[in-house]
Amino acid sequence: MTASRRLVLVHAHPDDETLATGGVIARYAADPGTDVTVVTCTLGEEGEVIPAELAELVPARADQLGGYRIGELAGALAALGAPAHHYLGGVGRFRDSGMVLAGAGGVRATTPDTLHPRAFADPGKRAEETDLLTELLAELEPQVVVSYADDGGYGHPDHVRAHEITVAAAAKVESVRKVYFAVHARSALDAGVAALAAAPGMPFRVPEPGELPAVPDETVTTRIDVAAFRAARIAAMRAHATQVAVWEDGPTVAYAMSNDVAQPLLDVEEYVLAAAPSGTAETDLFEGVDP
Repeated sequence: MTASRRLVLVHAHPDDETLATGGVIARYAADPGTDVTVVTCTLGEEGEVIPAELAELVPARADQLGGYRIGELAGALAALGAPAHHYLGGVGRFRDSGMVLAGAGGVRATTPDTLHPRAFADPGKRAEETDLLTELLAELEPQVVVSYADDGGYGHPDHVRAHEITVAAAAKVESVRKVYFAVHARSALDAGVAALAAAPGMPFRVPEPGELPAVPDETVTTRIDVAAFRAARIAAMRAHATQVAVWEDGPTVAYAMSNDVAQPLLDVEEYVLAAAPSGTAETDLFEGVDP
C-alpha cells in the first residue's frame, strides 16, 4: 500500500462488493492517490443459481458454487478497477451461513436453525474473525473502512456479522478515522423503482412499496456521485452471472437476484458515517481526513 489515502471495504459474499459499493470501489480505484482493498468473508457457497446450465453447482448437488464464485469475483473486481483483494483468513476459511427468509413477503433474512461447522455467522467464531480483520486492517492502515449497517441491510446473518467485526476491528486500529455503512435512502430508491415500473419491457417483477430495504433520508450522511462508473458497475454485475441478472434499455438499468425482484442501478451511492455530527452532508469518503 503506497498511496496516501487508503480505503478498505468489508463484504460478506462475492457480489456484495459490486451491488452495495461498486461505484465507490471504481471511483477510488481510479484515483492514483488512493489504495483500495476489498475484503470478502466467505465464498458465497449457499447462494442460489440463476442460469439453469449452472444449477448443479448448488450445495445440495455438487456443492461447487463457492469455487465457481471465486472466478466471478475476480472478473467483477477487474471491471471495477482491480482493487487489492483478500479473503478473510484465507480462501474458504469461513463458509456462507445461508439464510431463511421471513416477514411479510419474505424480504427479511434470518439465521438458519442449523449452521455449517465453518459458518461465518457461528457465534463461536466472532472473536476469531474480529482478530483476523484487526490484523489485516493494522497491516493495511486504512483511514476509511466501509461495511453494512447493523442489520446487514436486510438481516442476512453474514452481513450482520461483517458489520459487527468491522466495527470492532476498526475501533482497535489507530489509522482508522472513519467507518461507513452502505445504505439506500428511501426517496432515491423509490424514485428508481418508479422509473423501472414505467420502463416498457422491463423483465423483472416491480417490488411492492417498502419491499426493498432502505433507510430514512435524514439518516444518510454521505452521497457519492458514481455516474461516471456506470459501465464498470454493469460489467461487474454481469461478472456475477450466477447471482445477478441485468437488463438495460438505454439509460435505464435494472438488476435482479434469483427472486426476480427488480432493483434500480442508481448513479449516487449512499452511506451513513458512524458517529457523524448532526447535519453531516458529505460527497467524499475522505472528507476531513488528512493524508
